[in-house]
Amino acid sequence: MLRLLLAALALCAPLVAALPIRAQAPAAAPAGAGTARAPVIVPRVVARFPHDRAAFTEGLIWHDGHLYESVGQTGRSDVRRVELATGRVLARAAIPATQFGEGLAAWKGTLVSLTWHDGIAHRWTGALKPLGTLRYRGEGWGLASDSRGFVRSDGSDTLTFHDPRTLAETRRLRVTLNGRPVTQINELEVVDGAILANVWHTPYLLRIDLASGRVTALIDLSALVAELGLSDPEAVANGIAWDAQRRRLFVTGKNWPTLYEIALR
Repeated sequence: MLRLLLAALALCAPLVAALPIRAQAPAAAPAGAGTARAPVIVPRVVARFPHDRAAFTEGLIWHDGHLYESVGQTGRSDVRRVELATGRVLARAAIPATQFGEGLAAWKGTLVSLTWHDGIAHRWTGALKPLGTLRYRGEGWGLASDSRGFVRSDGSDTLTFHDPRTLAETRRLRVTLNGRPVTQINELEVVDGAILANVWHTPYLLRIDLASGRVTALIDLSALVAELGLSDPEAVANGIAWDAQRRRLFVTGKNWPTLYEIALR
């Protein structure tokens, strides 16, 4: 585990001098950030909600008036519907014990959840009844959807777009920040025509232009990480959900006891 953490941290270049001056210097920014200044948004916390601290969060979405979450770990992965106000699990569907559950997205009333290494995507109803599976190539990390279909991350600097019905690949998009590739892209969400993405083992979200792949802003969650004060190095920020109807943005992390509603303005 330590070797894995050190390898991941080695991908993060310190950018304290490159970022706008603030009262407190931010944590290391994502790999590929280079030395140019990057715009940084420090979000405002609107509300705090309980979150299951045993949930190794891999995917988070707001769909049809409900919060859904995909939880990872081999033998303990599931997809669940969660009551926002209390964090209580209202419904749950288990992923096969040999698979590691990953990203989660919705398409026209159907939920789709990825698996890490298996190339299997599970389809669910809103009530979390199984609807079968689809196949894709490569690793599954994060998943999001817009009006055209799905977009998937695999831990690299490339996002892959998929047909929403078959998961056939339709295009790829390389993500860059200040002209350099950004790796370790994880959980995804489409918000107002742009992609928000967690970067593994950093407290940053990327705001990515869907046409060019250019990172247009960094969203700094360092204050939330500091507030929680968790000692587990794997308890990283991961989980973004967007309630488009009420324009609410939620974030959480792996084994975090709190889910936050944040505002970017």
